Formats: sequence, C-alpha cells, structure tokens
Amino acid sequence: QAQVVESGGGSVQAGGSLRLSCTVPEFTNVRNCMAWFRQVSEKEREGIAASYTDGDNTYYADSVKGRFTISRNNAKNTVYLQMNSLKPEDTAMYYCAASTSCPPLVFWVLQEERVVADHEYNNWGQGTQVTVSS
Repeated sequence: QAQVVESGGGSVQAGGSLRLSCTVPEFTNVRNCMAWFRQVSEKEREGIAASYTDGDNTYYADSVKGRFTISRNNAKNTVYLQMNSLKPEDTAMYYCAASTSCPPLVFWVLQEERVVADHEYNNWGQGTQVTVSS
C-alpha cells in the first residue's frame, strides 16, 4: 500500500475557505486516480470529489458542487481540494484516497457516482479534520 499524506485541515468560520493537500510519493510517473472522502462520526463515508489521472475529468458530489474544486499537480504527485463557502455541515474528517486502477473513463464522463466508491481506492490517508463554526 502506498503512503498517502494529507494536510491542510483546520477550523474556520462559516463562509470561509480551506485548501487540503494530498501527496502520494510512490505515484511518480504512475497513472492514478485520487479522491476525497469525508466522514462524520459513525455516519457513512461520503465521496465528495475525485480526479481522473489526466486532471481534466473530475467528479463532485451534489453536496459540494460549485463550492469545492479538486485539482492536481502530477509533477508533485499531489491533489488539492479547495473548499470555499464552507458551511457547518461540511465539518467532518476528510480522507484522501488513491488508486493506480482507475474506474473507466466513461464513468467520469458520465459523472457516475461509482468513481467515488470506496472499493475503487486501495490507498488511504489517515484523515485531516475540518471544522466549520457558525
């Protein structure tokens, strides 16, 4: 399993912004997909954003669409999640996940929720906490 290193979590007031970063050092020159998930306590983990290896095909859950942006720097093996207009309901532990076996491109083009299915990713970070106060 490759090491997945997240950073950038913290506390912010509603309406504020945060940027999360996720690096997978072993993925140098390796085709890969990366995604962000979040989880609140014992609730089901939610896949919120994902990026196909080319960086041009992305996916967003409805809950974050228009507020969050996923981007990547393949030269640095890093993906970012820019989170704007944060709401208290965005409070959660955020996890980065990565895989060298990407869901087929057609699912990305069709914006299938499958691209953020847990089982599509076999490398997971430890999580970074994001807390949004009202």
